[in-house]
Amino acid sequence: MLKLAGLTKRYPTGDLALKSIDLEVPDGQVMALIGPSGAGKSTLIRCVNRLVEPTSGQVYLNETELSSLSQGQLRKARRRMGMIFQEYALVERLSVMENVLSGRLGYVSFWRSWFRKYPQSDINEAFRLLERVGLDHMVDKRADELSGGQRQRVGICRALIQNPDLLLVDEPTASLDPKTSRQIMRLIVELCGERGLAAIVNIHDVMLAQMFAQRIVGLQLGEIVYDGPPDGLTADVLTSIYGEEDWEATIGKVEEEDQDAGDDVDEHDEDHHGPELDRDRMAGLT
Repeated sequence: MLKLAGLTKRYPTGDLALKSIDLEVPDGQVMALIGPSGAGKSTLIRCVNRLVEPTSGQVYLNETELSSLSQGQLRKARRRMGMIFQEYALVERLSVMENVLSGRLGYVSFWRSWFRKYPQSDINEAFRLLERVGLDHMVDKRADELSGGQRQRVGICRALIQNPDLLLVDEPTASLDPKTSRQIMRLIVELCGERGLAAIVNIHDVMLAQMFAQRIVGLQLGEIVYDGPPDGLTADVLTSIYGEEDWEATIGKVEEEDQDAGDDVDEHDEDHHGPELDRDRMAGLT
């Protein structure tokens, strides 16, 4: 479980990005973090794994207080927090398999990481994850040959191969078309359910948040102004988060999108039906 207690972030400019945030995310729950630009969503996620240092307050992952760890201790603790990025953060010249295995860099020795020599157990897990997301036929492709949806699936596998207790997901669908966005969100929710993972998903798309998240937290100017179920996002609540807008139309569209989403098949990508994978090709990584 993730717990935030009085989490506050004030930047050197004096801007207060987060104002004493109290929040708990239990294991297995996918929580969507919504709000306008500048509300503090990305800052909150980055304060959890201390890519941004909080000004005050505590962050607990299970029994560990992350906010008080030394840099060495923090490096170990970050193994338990998988991060999925908006812009994928893949190494373009490396293969799909090598990008996934980079999620194990925190577990292997310096020389193994330098020569990209990974234990066979890690390679087996990478194969299993890529098969789960429909990319087992693309292990040798370079990352720069992939579509946006395929890149995001590689990023998901890279996060999960860490065997994390928590997923931090920053705008996973911002660069994707609507159908692929639904597929990626569905995949994240399914994988969290299968693994009992807590997840915080920073997302601008209110409809996707309502369709897939179990819980919605709305931020406005660094404060929580809504914390509840997706169907509690009434027009009044959305106005309190974002300001005046025709929210009734948005709510109606969510219902239509829910119906359309039921018609989607998890086809992943049109080239999924590739040749049978020859695992001997990966022998050089062991």
